[in-house]
Amino acid sequence: MNIKFPASMAAVTILAAASLSACGSGSSPTAVSADCKPKHEFKTVKKGTLTVAAFDFPPFSKIQGNNLTGVDGEIAQAIAKMECLTLTVKPAGAAAVIPTAQAGRADLAAGDWYRTEARAKVLDLSDPLYLDEMALVSEEGVSSIPDLKSKGLTVGTTEGFLWVTELKNYLGGNLKTYASPVNCYQDVQAGRLDVCADSYGSAVYTTKGKNLKVEKAKPFDEVAASVQAAQATFPMPKGHEDLVKAINEDIASLRSSGEIAKILTRNGLQASAAEVGDPRLIK
Repeated sequence: MNIKFPASMAAVTILAAASLSACGSGSSPTAVSADCKPKHEFKTVKKGTLTVAAFDFPPFSKIQGNNLTGVDGEIAQAIAKMECLTLTVKPAGAAAVIPTAQAGRADLAAGDWYRTEARAKVLDLSDPLYLDEMALVSEEGVSSIPDLKSKGLTVGTTEGFLWVTELKNYLGGNLKTYASPVNCYQDVQAGRLDVCADSYGSAVYTTKGKNLKVEKAKPFDEVAASVQAAQATFPMPKGHEDLVKAINEDIASLRSSGEIAKILTRNGLQASAAEVGDPRLIK
């Protein structure tokens, strides 16, 4: 999610998704067996525990008691399992998740965080987890950004998304920003707005049961996010090289086994989002 900084995404409705658990499977974490052998050796905030700072942002992260579900949650649970750790969720408001990881109060942050140059200056970033593409949501199924302008369509999006500045420059007064995608979709359904621009994953989840069509935005050079999808990451405190190495190798293992693709599809997203390409940073 974010350069895009989704402070309001917690307003999205509850996700019901199964997740993996530490050294076991099921909907809640289980105790680590005595004979469990970790794939790597590294220090964590709390011995024997992988502490994850997170907030509610379905389908990527959903806190359910001390369990974390959603795409990021399942990946983190799978990593905890490989490393013989119990996953512990450290709930925080969206605006507090990154500072929590930056201050070393969590081993990593979950919630569709994007790999950005600014973020890499203050945090270590894991290798890419999956791609999060730009989507256009409407009743008609609009997918072309130039059509938004040529047809004089009114467009809404959530404050803080990667594309806001460029869309504003391109559409001018026809772009309206919202604190939450839920409000944007409500205005489309009420006829006060023609199109909502959202992340593909968020759009697929939030529009369930609504008479709205989610289309990936066709590449358009004046809006860079439509040309190259953002790569999601696990932000981590600076300077913990053993932790970063372990997380990256575990991510690679989960990708090569096809598990990340399966996790994406279990959460209603496309398996192709697991094909991330080489790591890159958004400016």
